[in-house]
Amino acid sequence: MCDQQEQEPSNFADGEKKVFAQAAVFRSRIWDVNQKSLYLQNNELVAGYLQGPDSALEEKIYWIHNRAFDHEKFSIILSIQDGKRCLACSSGAWPALQLETVNITDLPKGGRKESSRFTFFSSNKDGAWRFESAAHPGWFLCTSSRANEPLGLTQLPGPSHVVDFYFQPC
Repeated sequence: MCDQQEQEPSNFADGEKKVFAQAAVFRSRIWDVNQKSLYLQNNELVAGYLQGPDSALEEKIYWIHNRAFDHEKFSIILSIQDGKRCLACSSGAWPALQLETVNITDLPKGGRKESSRFTFFSSNKDGAWRFESAAHPGWFLCTSSRANEPLGLTQLPGPSHVVDFYFQPC
């Protein structure tokens, strides 16, 4: 069952259309198609094979729909640790994935411009999900083909950069 937290509507200034804050924060499991789960190691989100007692290390993903973006794309903000640390794409020609300490429900209040580096366009094909950076089109969340490597971003999906994930409510 999904967890939910209620939010009040927010109004935006600087010419943006009025957008209402998300009404719910959802909780899901995410793992790549090679069965690697996500966990924290040295303050970094890592993908590896967790079995037995180590399976308790798996980070649950908290997410909200970011309605500041087009409705044709399923735009979401992803976080861990009860929605207190969000996945963000750094700026620059070669964006990097990082964790930032910010409450997931605060991000949409800044509108599209402020929340774009935290937003991912998710798409589903044959049960597998992909997450494309809103701030860096063509860059996707990925795991390495090797275990215990950090979650990252890539423009080149393939055997060494896995971009397909299973995403399931919990």
